[in-house]
Amino acid sequence: MHISQHPTHTLDLRVRELRQLFNSLDPTPFLNKDLDRACEAFIENWALSLPHDCHLHLTIHIDEPVAAEEAGALVGDAIHNYYGYKIGLVRGELSQLLRVGRLSLVIGLVFVAACLLLAEAITSLIPGPTAKIARESLTIIGWVAMWRPVQIFLYDWWPLKGRIKVFDNLRFARVSVVLT
Repeated sequence: MHISQHPTHTLDLRVRELRQLFNSLDPTPFLNKDLDRACEAFIENWALSLPHDCHLHLTIHIDEPVAAEEAGALVGDAIHNYYGYKIGLVRGELSQLLRVGRLSLVIGLVFVAACLLLAEAITSLIPGPTAKIARESLTIIGWVAMWRPVQIFLYDWWPLKGRIKVFDNLRFARVSVVLT
């Protein structure tokens, strides 16, 4: 039996003090603070470039002296909480996108059916090239109305699922604080 080992990727962050990791305008308690936007973007861009099945390790190097064991546990919990929160946000975004997709699909199907029925009616009532042009135009307009639901269900949802996987991976990343 072969047990596959998932690789571990390490990101080294260097800060002067731990407060630099978090949004200074966020008034919530430390464990629920938002990450600083630049720090968040740096971590997420790094994690997005890695395979979803790898293990992540964040090593935070700080210059100011702190109790590294306590700080490591607190920072790890804060980062894990933050990415748990972000997963909820992206899941809500995905849910809303799929709701819009379902509504767009219903509207698109009704519209394409109406266009095709109108095209058939015009063809049967008006002979000649004008009817043919109207029929083709209505057929094209009807199918163009289906573009948005097709785009949502074929393309727009999977980047959100990918972000959820990355955030889930970050939620369980090993975090360690090292004094430099």
